[in-house]
Amino acid sequence: MPVIELHVMQGYSADEKTRLCAALTNAVRIVVPAPPEAVTVMIHELDPAGYMRGGAHRSPAPALPDPVSLVRNYLTAMEAREIDTARALLAPGFSMTFPGTAPMTTLEELIEWAKPRYNFVTKTYEGFEALQSPQDAAVVYCRGTLSGEWPDGTPFSGIRFIDRFEVVDGRLTRQDVWNDIAETKANP
Repeated sequence: MPVIELHVMQGYSADEKTRLCAALTNAVRIVVPAPPEAVTVMIHELDPAGYMRGGAHRSPAPALPDPVSLVRNYLTAMEAREIDTARALLAPGFSMTFPGTAPMTTLEELIEWAKPRYNFVTKTYEGFEALQSPQDAAVVYCRGTLSGEWPDGTPFSGIRFIDRFEVVDGRLTRQDVWNDIAETKANP
């Protein structure tokens, strides 16, 4: 039974501590073959007045935003065609690659690329997974199925997709997309 004890400064919200406990539980389970209920995480909070580093009292760093929520907000904004809302979630230098394309750097490029392919697309999500990469990016995968309408007005549904996002400092830096649209369109 793995037991994790963590010391943090006071100041993190209950939601942030819950995210931290879940992430630590998952981190242990990627190495130790334990079910979630066998992993214990205890957070010990320190009063800032009782903590010093380098001879100075310190304040806790603000928690990073939940990368899964950020990705969900982006995808929701894109589906609703709230382009300015989606754009505000992108970091400078953002790039995205879709099947058969070179990397694109603006949402307008994506919209132009998509126009001859389909009238609209909606996503049904089967799951989201997040992990921290060694390169300082949180990586978020989302997977599920696509539904929508071909340019001739014919509906489609049940097309598999997976998106991979990189998030740094609370902004999206990269999106890679894989789906079976071409195969479905070629073999209706």
